[in-house]
Amino acid sequence: MAEKKVLITGDRPTGKLHIGHYVGSLKNRVQMQNSGEYDPYIMIADKQAFTDNARDPEKVHRSVLEVALDYLAVGIDPQKSTIFIQTAVPELSELTEYFLNLVSIARLQRNPTVKTEIQQKGFGESIPAGFFIYPVSQAADIALFKGEVVPVGDDQEPMIEQTRELVRTFNRYYGADLLVEPTGVFPPKGQGRIPGLDGNAKMSKSLNNAIYMSDDEDTLWAKVKTMYTDPEHIRVTDPGHVEGNMVFTYLDIFDPDEDRVAELKAQYRAGGLGDMKIKKYLFEVLNAQLMPMRERRARYAQDPAAVMQMLADGSAKARQKAQATMQELRAAMGINYWN
Repeated sequence: MAEKKVLITGDRPTGKLHIGHYVGSLKNRVQMQNSGEYDPYIMIADKQAFTDNARDPEKVHRSVLEVALDYLAVGIDPQKSTIFIQTAVPELSELTEYFLNLVSIARLQRNPTVKTEIQQKGFGESIPAGFFIYPVSQAADIALFKGEVVPVGDDQEPMIEQTRELVRTFNRYYGADLLVEPTGVFPPKGQGRIPGLDGNAKMSKSLNNAIYMSDDEDTLWAKVKTMYTDPEHIRVTDPGHVEGNMVFTYLDIFDPDEDRVAELKAQYRAGGLGDMKIKKYLFEVLNAQLMPMRERRARYAQDPAAVMQMLADGSAKARQKAQATMQELRAAMGINYWN
């Protein structure tokens, strides 16, 4: 029987997770977990969340439980996956420091994902140093667990490439096969980044344009009703544009009935299909997928202490693996002075 590949991925606890997280990464994780081919480590990256939320620790603390509930809601199973908290594994910070010595500031500045996020967050000249170097921390998270596969959204591809660079550099200096170069696992083409309800290029908590996996039916319908469609589609009889219309963008991603979606598009383009009618149909499609997640989440939320204990157990297991790898790395670097 082939040895299972180590899978490592995670999310920042800065609020509940939305449907962009689901199609961008969570759906992949659940499928890979259930395949039996992987040994999954799923991290709640609270240390990384502090890089731009250091002045709001309560937000991070509160969100740890929320993210854990979202994981359980989508089907991540603590019997099959190790779910852990980043700060409970201090060896991750140690490896981050060593990795920082192997990358230049100029290389970090070229990372397109970081450049985009810095612009989106409006840091200006006040970029927190921790945020600037978080790709290095992310590389340490992957490398310390000898992660072979990393399910992420397609906007994270530059992060995976930077991890591979750091792994190669570390191995070149300290040992040929100490660390593993990971492979990114990305969502199907066109599903890596869901636009926001307002048509903004990215669904985001900070932009207040997201549908959360935990949204109840009333909240979901209220949000779908506000979705950006076609501003020129004023009357039902007017021909409408499908391109750039968020309702059809979402249907392409979430509705498995491709023939039905194609039929609705043709009807909308020809005129005779109202925005509210098509929004109602999208609501039904989304609600059918979110309902079982919502119900599972509610069950787990009844016993938050049990969820936190699950995280404690997972963190202890994750730290054992991290400590074993760190012993190997210290020996290779010559800093295991008393062994």
